[in-house]
Amino acid sequence: MTEGSVEAGPPDDVDVGLCGNTVTLTVGKGTTPTYTHLVLVANLPIHELAIREKGAAEFLDDMKESPAKTFTQDSKAPLKGPLSVRFAVKGGGYRNRDEIFPVGLKPGAVINTNIPF
Repeated sequence: MTEGSVEAGPPDDVDVGLCGNTVTLTVGKGTTPTYTHLVLVANLPIHELAIREKGAAEFLDDMKESPAKTFTQDSKAPLKGPLSVRFAVKGGGYRNRDEIFPVGLKPGAVINTNIPF
């Protein structure tokens, strides 16, 4: 693990067909207290991705995908962490992880979630 990286353990519901693939979240450079730009780069076939702030009942709108496997979330106000994440995996259903991304994400931080699919 490199400096600025955070690792989380695997979820309990692992699908054997996609084991070994992980999701990496990179916080966009230029993040300020009044503007948050998150970038999630995935190395697996995700077609939907959403995050939920701590204490929120619902996930935010799906993140925008462009280019393929790269998702972004822009917010005018800082997001309240730790953040939960929900993925729709092509041909494999949804995966949820509660409070996987810690409070205080810094620009350039890379979080290796170790979420196996």
